[in-house]
Amino acid sequence: MEWIRQRLDKFKEPFGKGKKLEKYAPAINALDTFLFTPNHTTKTGAHIRDGVDLKRTMITVVLALIPALIFGMWNGGYQYLHQLPEYANGVPFMDAFLEGASKIVPMIIVSYVIGLGIEFAFAIFRGHEVNEGYLVTGLLIPMVMPIDIPLWMVGVSVVFSVIIGKEAFGGTGMNILNPALTARAFAFFAYPTYMSGNTVWVHNAYEVDGVSGETILGKLASGTDVPYNTMDMFSGLIPGSIAETSTICILAGALILVLTKVGSWRIILSGFIGAAIMAFIFNSLPALGVEGNDLTNFPWYNHLVIGGLAFGVVFMATDPVSAAQTMKGKWIYGFLIGFFAVMIRIFNPAYPEGIMLAILLMNVFAPVIDHYVIQGNVKKRKKRLATVKEVKTA
Repeated sequence: MEWIRQRLDKFKEPFGKGKKLEKYAPAINALDTFLFTPNHTTKTGAHIRDGVDLKRTMITVVLALIPALIFGMWNGGYQYLHQLPEYANGVPFMDAFLEGASKIVPMIIVSYVIGLGIEFAFAIFRGHEVNEGYLVTGLLIPMVMPIDIPLWMVGVSVVFSVIIGKEAFGGTGMNILNPALTARAFAFFAYPTYMSGNTVWVHNAYEVDGVSGETILGKLASGTDVPYNTMDMFSGLIPGSIAETSTICILAGALILVLTKVGSWRIILSGFIGAAIMAFIFNSLPALGVEGNDLTNFPWYNHLVIGGLAFGVVFMATDPVSAAQTMKGKWIYGFLIGFFAVMIRIFNPAYPEGIMLAILLMNVFAPVIDHYVIQGNVKKRKKRLATVKEVKTA
């Protein structure tokens, strides 16, 4: 590493203060920060020295995403290959993994190249350092997309997400909406035929006869029988967005986030509680004499393991920038995300997945939740102070 350090220091000399390439220093410093510990520390004011910086936080989230990503690559290939006659006797692991990786890796490359390119350009233009926030966003965007979405659509979605959803508000730490979900929302409303339906979730489902790619939520919305059991849904052997199908892998990532204190367990737990309560309410409709449909009658516990609910609650709702910040606010914020996610998926058969809209909605209301939580605490303290004064007077 010392050899790399020396060569990098020599390479950075023309970009130093007062040198002719000083304007482009943020781009070079970003490479330095990625390879080594950030070279800047706090200088004034009260502060706590800690070995955890933004880079380590982002890397922790990336590591938590790896199980779902690897499974998504394998499942992306498996969902296509196991329907072909030549794989009637089984699909070898590497065949499925390589098939899925051949579609997913290019999406990741496009996301990082375009997204980081824009971030570098804004850093140079504004004269500030490049932040590490896009390390996570650049991986999340492909992971929430259908496997057969054209690469240019991924690129356009990344441009919209970084410029409109992030840089327009000031960059990393200033955005009010989750950047990855902003990209997915843009793709959904700009290119709906590539983001919904029964041919976008499985590779080549629209080209090869006999290959089906409809998701469980799509089947329920259309009144079609679901050929999967609860264990299939929990393990992830179902069609869906690249990394959202395996609840087991998502919970493994959640464990990493919680143990490292990078993700809020309050938001995760309350999100699942809110979704379970909303699903249970709809399951209770027949007992009240109200006729339901396939989505309302679907077992409440299965709602927790299908669609993007688990992935959204664990990796999107816990975004420390766009989520609620107060302890009580996190409980309310997470609960409402799960509650609204199931409500949207059941009430809107044309769009039988609600986690994206639920999280974006609560991103907007997160500051309001925190405001009223803080005001409630202030009122309690004022009452407590008034009681103490009365006691002293007496």
